Amino acid sequence: MHALYVFSVWVHLLAAIAWIGGMLFLVTVMVPLLRRPEMRARAAELFHVVGLRFRTVGWIAIGVLVVTGITNLLLRGYTLGQVATGAVFAGPFGHTLAMKLTLVLGLLVLGVVHDFWLGPRATVLAREKPDSPERERARKVASWMGRTSMLLALAVVALAVMLVRG
Repeated sequence: MHALYVFSVWVHLLAAIAWIGGMLFLVTVMVPLLRRPEMRARAAELFHVVGLRFRTVGWIAIGVLVVTGITNLLLRGYTLGQVATGAVFAGPFGHTLAMKLTLVLGLLVLGVVHDFWLGPRATVLAREKPDSPERERARKVASWMGRTSMLLALAVVALAVMLVRG
């Protein structure tokens, strides 16, 4: 049973690395690169293509995180009944877990809005109305949503460390 738990935690960490590492790459490498004057003409299209690919990787990683997160709780000795009733959220471990899952829920909401509404809208506006104020607003909101998601994801990692080291 211990080996299965270690494997599940390992897969959970790999999924988190893929998701958060991808966000870090976009924020620290892609965005600054695409802001260069020589990249401006192709920036929106390139960001769109990379964003679509990362969206697939990111949502697969999120699915893996959900499955392995539940698996990890079960392998730590919690039951589905405790998860379903909320009893798993009692005590210091449970409070930290509740904070982590609340932030994850916020990340999921931001992700859905960004990936399936705002991001595609910003792309359409970049193609059809590249110099419009509406396009600039959509770009700025999408950018801030991305930054907010990155900060929330880093907070989730901090809470995850507190869960295993607390």
